[in-house]
Amino acid sequence: MKTLILTIAVILLIQLDVTAQTEFVLEPSQSMIMTGKGPGQDATINPYEGKDCFAIIENIGKREFSIRIQQQGKVIREIPILKGERKKVTLLKDYELYLDPNPKGIAKASVDYKKMEE
Repeated sequence: MKTLILTIAVILLIQLDVTAQTEFVLEPSQSMIMTGKGPGQDATINPYEGKDCFAIIENIGKREFSIRIQQQGKVIREIPILKGERKKVTLLKDYELYLDPNPKGIAKASVDYKKMEE
């Protein structure tokens, strides 16, 4: 009986797709690093740290904001995220993801990570 319960629990855990989602309020003067600097410095936990993955960023507030992808201090891409918009971006293993605020007021964002299919 214990073996059956353990087997079912393992199967259920294997079926779950690991994700980490966090919501953030961005003050007008506050740029936030989401992932890429390491434990203690990142605002989110990227379950795929050290691997290529997707970041899904959603604007859940009333103001536009932007995201910035960097690699070793060099800006790779800047992407505006409009009110109600959701964007899926590729994060290579050594990329850093930042949320940059709207200088006109508070913005809200949701960040999620998905595994890249191999």
